[in-house]
Amino acid sequence: MPSFDIVSEVDKQEVKNAIDQVNKEVSTRFDFKGSDARVEQADYDLTMYADDEFKLGQVADIIRSKFTKRQIDTRCLELGEVEKVSGNKAKQQFVVKTGVETSLAKKIVKTLKESKLKVQASIQGDLVRVIGAKRDVLQDAIQLIKKSISEIPLQFQNFRD
Repeated sequence: MPSFDIVSEVDKQEVKNAIDQVNKEVSTRFDFKGSDARVEQADYDLTMYADDEFKLGQVADIIRSKFTKRQIDTRCLELGEVEKVSGNKAKQQFVVKTGVETSLAKKIVKTLKESKLKVQASIQGDLVRVIGAKRDVLQDAIQLIKKSISEIPLQFQNFRD
């Protein structure tokens, strides 16, 4: 039976390269001169440090632009709360979301069932597997999901005939 998987993945090396570029730009920009602005990465968790909330916003904009230049979809970024550190300094968490969350996976399965396409969708951990009788039906399912789900970047992998 033909099948494919719906996943949401981000290339970890590209994220690392983008963060390196952000730190380099922040260290050379005039408006950050004498500032302790930087971004630290631990796996898919990014922590921004800056002197105040305004500079945190500027660093966040730089992160988004570097991600865009490296073809990393910025919809996978989830911004956390601003936390005050010592004195006037602030920090903020950025989480790079990977995997299809359960609520989104249920929405995908529901969308496919309501479409009356002859496919079966099942949630398997952080991916959704779609099985159909014909290749054309699976391609229609991919087009339907691309149109209806826009909250998070999705990839369609492991297409088997």
